[in-house]
Amino acid sequence: MEKLYQQLDHLYDEMVEVFRHLHMHPELSFEEVETPKFIEDYHTKLGHEVRTGVGGRGVVAKLKGGKPGPTIAPRADFDALPIQEETDLPHKSKVDGVMHACGHDGHTAELLILAKALNKMKDDLEGTIVFIHQHAEEYQPGGAIAMIEDGCLEGVDVIFGTHLWANAHVGEVGFRSGPVMAAADRFHITIQGKGGHGAQPHLTKDSVVIASQVVTSLQQIVARRVDPLESAVVSVGNFVAKNAFNVIADTVELTGTVRTFNEDVRSLVEGEIERVVKGACLSADADYTYQFVKGYPACVNHQKETEFLAELAGSVPGVKNVYEPAPQMGGEDFSYYLQHVKGTFFFTGAGDPDWKETYPHHHPKFKISEKAMLVAAKTMGKAVIEYAKKDSQLLVEQ
Repeated sequence: MEKLYQQLDHLYDEMVEVFRHLHMHPELSFEEVETPKFIEDYHTKLGHEVRTGVGGRGVVAKLKGGKPGPTIAPRADFDALPIQEETDLPHKSKVDGVMHACGHDGHTAELLILAKALNKMKDDLEGTIVFIHQHAEEYQPGGAIAMIEDGCLEGVDVIFGTHLWANAHVGEVGFRSGPVMAAADRFHITIQGKGGHGAQPHLTKDSVVIASQVVTSLQQIVARRVDPLESAVVSVGNFVAKNAFNVIADTVELTGTVRTFNEDVRSLVEGEIERVVKGACLSADADYTYQFVKGYPACVNHQKETEFLAELAGSVPGVKNVYEPAPQMGGEDFSYYLQHVKGTFFFTGAGDPDWKETYPHHHPKFKISEKAMLVAAKTMGKAVIEYAKKDSQLLVEQ
């Protein structure tokens, strides 16, 4: 472990250089071209076995250790968001309207440098390491499910992933068994009324009024239909009824999101939304269409792997606090990997306590402390090495 830590410390400047390069050249989900090429070239120069175009635009690289052992997969995502960057960073995005506003550039830089450090120790490594570089985490259906279908988990015994988390300070690492991030679904509703002159509402079926009733009633689903001991969110994000000031809208379109952890609650909310819409339209003699689009399922960590990683993290250089975070209502398609192999997804603090203000993920002024990448790499690296030793020892004992 000391050898790995020394390698990562030595390579830290290169990690920052890689991170800044990626930050300046962001690419949107399912539009990634140069980023996967960069990742491929990096691993190829290290002599790793590399597969490109995995699941579309993903990259998978394999490093075989000098000793037998399990196959372990650390994963990082690399897509950006359609946001205009508003930071004052010298390495701010050079792509108009696109920026890394969630830390995926840091995830990629951390994993590439970890790969380089582990490569220098490959003769002493036990087992095989499969570096999964995933495209399109930000946009459904996401890249994970396609990469899995394309065989990225073939032979993998365990998977680990981390998210650089600006809401926690550098040196804080969060682990949680069970549900850690929510299922992320969306819905589309169209209210079809009967438009007309604003001065003659009695001759219309006012879709704006009907839609307003729907929005208000949707808030009662969580309050009155979902068990108080369960968690759920129903949010309307878009209400569209463009018209002249004196025209009653013929149609209104509503779109929104649903977040849940429990599959039964997920199904309940899906049905209750339609019940609300149907009732409002029935009373107003209007029509509607309703579509519920299931996104990523809840991200549910495996207990043993989570406890294993949480226990070892406390002794990682740079880690000052290991804590149990509350479940997050954000979505993450790492959930698909955990449905196929055991593993865990954890949070690595990336906020600087000296900053006057920390901006949330997906904000135009979002940024991370570069020091967080080193903490993430050391934690992930220790997990890879210690898990291989642990698994190999179990085989010997058996």
